Amino acid sequence: MKLPVLITSILCIASSALGTSPSSDKYEKYKSMSRVAPIELTDKTYNDLTSKPRDYHVAVLLTATDARYGCVLCREFQPEWELIAQSWNKGPRPDELKLLLATLDFSNGKETFQKLMLQTAPVLLMFPPTVGPFAKVDDAPLRFDFSGPISAEQLYSWINRHLPEGPKPSLSRPVNYMRIVSAVTILMGLVTLFSVLSPYVLPIITNRNLWAGFSLIAILLFTSGHMFNHIRKVPYVVGDGKGGISYFAGGFSNQFGMETQIVAAVYAVLSFATIALSMKVPRMADKKAQQLAVIIWGGVLLCMYSFLLNVFKVKNGGYPFFLPPF
Repeated sequence: MKLPVLITSILCIASSALGTSPSSDKYEKYKSMSRVAPIELTDKTYNDLTSKPRDYHVAVLLTATDARYGCVLCREFQPEWELIAQSWNKGPRPDELKLLLATLDFSNGKETFQKLMLQTAPVLLMFPPTVGPFAKVDDAPLRFDFSGPISAEQLYSWINRHLPEGPKPSLSRPVNYMRIVSAVTILMGLVTLFSVLSPYVLPIITNRNLWAGFSLIAILLFTSGHMFNHIRKVPYVVGDGKGGISYFAGGFSNQFGMETQIVAAVYAVLSFATIALSMKVPRMADKKAQQLAVIIWGGVLLCMYSFLLNVFKVKNGGYPFFLPPF
């Protein structure tokens, strides 16, 4: 009686050693379903793919790409997910490292979404093997929640961190020939435009007076407190409490927007008056016109500087000096 039992045991062991395990058959079946793109799942195939035993890793993207569901992030990430699947399926990897990449859309997996109590999408679930050399005691799936738009590189790095150590396929993006053609076309257009317009544009760009004017405007703008207004978010003007408007704020640490513009205008007039007296007036051939210009520009200089001292006295009430007529 013992001999038949022994023979039966030997035959079972031999058949197990020579045959393939159910999990290996399942892996090969789903691997053949999609050689490049992610495997498209339904409720039934999802349950079968993630059921035990399994000697492979499986990463399932639960998404909702149909426009009816309004998941913009799902539609934006779908090409990135397909890029991950293509890179993994086409790249070199060890035979013992088994990973299946699949997609379960809400349209095909409503029961699964309800079972998992998912309220948002997309969500990635990664199931570890339950048998084989990489099996884990805790076979609960790892979950990756999308807090916002992410790239394929970010998710692929997360997947690789939860795979066994060893060589893995690298993520490779296909060459975007349309972008290259567009960049070359734009570059050629800019070169052509520059060649045509350079006889007219270069004299303007290299004009010293133009650069002097821009520099003077920038100096006046920033020395009058333009950056202070942007940093402190100061008001343009305020009421004086008597029904009027205050254009100048008391104290050195306060300032109004209108005050900056007034001070910049005063600085500009003083600058132009000084430039006129030092450069333009000496070149005048008519002596009487030259004398009149000196009186006019000197008066402008006196009045503007007197007004500037008066503004300074408003800012600092203890300032003892002034200059007529203000």
